[in-house]
Amino acid sequence: MPELSRETERTRAAAPFGLAEVTGPSMVPTLRHGDQLLVRYGARVRAGDVVVLRHPFQQDLLVVKRAVERRAGGWWVLGDNAYAGGDSTDYGAVPDELILGRVRFRYRPLGPDQRSPLALVRWALSAARPVPADRSASRRLRAR
Repeated sequence: MPELSRETERTRAAAPFGLAEVTGPSMVPTLRHGDQLLVRYGARVRAGDVVVLRHPFQQDLLVVKRAVERRAGGWWVLGDNAYAGGDSTDYGAVPDELILGRVRFRYRPLGPDQRSPLALVRWALSAARPVPADRSASRRLRAR
């Protein structure tokens, strides 16, 4: 995820929404590398929501994960791709002050291989979508 600039930090209080870009495979299949996200800063987080947070050990790095469960010390966050890692199984619960906002919407840019008329129609029908919460995420956590 891209780093927030100081200018972005100042304008966040005035504008509750911001944009972020997904890098890496940790949220596949929900989000893919290159997806653009509309983030609601300061939004109330509930179990199952996809959130943007500052990495607990490298706070200039922004991370997109699913808030799975409220625990002592903060939120337990996991990626939707269990094989990618880089979530609370590595760094524990994330304190509330590191959770920046909730992902509301994603836009998937047109790929270079999507040039046929059928591919363009499929892209147009699926390019922009809300990012729903997965309320069953906490049940999956207990099953692991």
